[in-house]
Amino acid sequence: MTTDSVAGLKIAIVHDWFVTYGGAERVAAEIIDLFPQADIFALLDFLPEPDRGILQGKKITTSFLQHLPGSRSRYRSMLPLMPLAVEQFELSRYDLIISSSHAVARGAIAEPNQLHIAYMNNTMEYVRGLSDLYLQSAGLDKGLPGLIARAMLRYVRNWDANTGDRVDRYVANSQHMAERVKNIYGHDSTVIYPPVDLERFVLTEKNGDYYVTAARLVPFKRIELIVQAFTQLPEFKLVVLGDGPDRKSLERIAGDNIEFRGFVNREEVSRIVAAARAFVFASVEPFGIALVEAQACGTPVIAYAEGGAAEIVEDGKTGVLFEQQSAESLTEAVRSFEERLSLFDPGAARARAEQFSTRRFRNEFRQFVETSWREHCRNLA
Repeated sequence: MTTDSVAGLKIAIVHDWFVTYGGAERVAAEIIDLFPQADIFALLDFLPEPDRGILQGKKITTSFLQHLPGSRSRYRSMLPLMPLAVEQFELSRYDLIISSSHAVARGAIAEPNQLHIAYMNNTMEYVRGLSDLYLQSAGLDKGLPGLIARAMLRYVRNWDANTGDRVDRYVANSQHMAERVKNIYGHDSTVIYPPVDLERFVLTEKNGDYYVTAARLVPFKRIELIVQAFTQLPEFKLVVLGDGPDRKSLERIAGDNIEFRGFVNREEVSRIVAAARAFVFASVEPFGIALVEAQACGTPVIAYAEGGAAEIVEDGKTGVLFEQQSAESLTEAVRSFEERLSLFDPGAARARAEQFSTRRFRNEFRQFVETSWREHCRNLA
């Protein structure tokens, strides 16, 4: 098909997996809504009923992984099979392929006459620089299981690096992600920040006497760094939201000023973050939707100045960025924040969050797809 319009195109949307409703699924949901004629492919689909509305009643074409024993609970251990699974999707009848990728979705195979656009939610850092932390969190960092796991990660890493040319147009969710894509795949990207549902968050007067962080308690989220820092700051209370395999070890090193609340639902997270003195973030994320959501409530952010945080937080205006990924650097940032507390305006934080709205994403992404399709047609002519 050589029409300049995307209306009437046969479109396939390829997502890694629908298991939980996270940031990548929010992106996929908006893409599905933008292109309602599209068919949807995913390696697995175990999305629970309360969240299935994002799929708009569509049937998901899944891979053979869906039917393997234990795939619902142990799908991450199937990583070595995922390249094969995504390559077996039959996509030859489509004009346009849009992959929403944080793992292998961008490795879907397209024909030369098809246009493949990949929205990069993340790259597989757990097969590169973060492999040690990833294996540690999975309990596969020692002995024979560790050797086997490292060999499998090496295979996936090589596959990932060698399939960069399967995508015609890359879209990155941040400048940080665009740099990763360039370094790993050798391709430039257009940056379109992901959609954040700001309507769920209301600008709130700060009445809490605590700091807050929220994440799955696993090594690469660097919650131990935050716990260490606040243990050295006994005059300030820290609330930790989330659960995970590191919880017991974190509780052992935590001071009496640190409270672990475990898993709480999204509404409760929003309420706690909205009333907090500041939201604390110490990991390197390609974007960091939680940082936007905190600012949408008017809550300042104290974050490590790498990854998406450096693009989301305005240092000295909507939060404080610290330069070293260490407890000492974070401790200094908290003290600096306290000294300048009166300078942080909740309205400025909300205004910053508005720049990452769902409406902005929808307009930018649809325009990008339409422009890319017109260029693709001209190249085929």
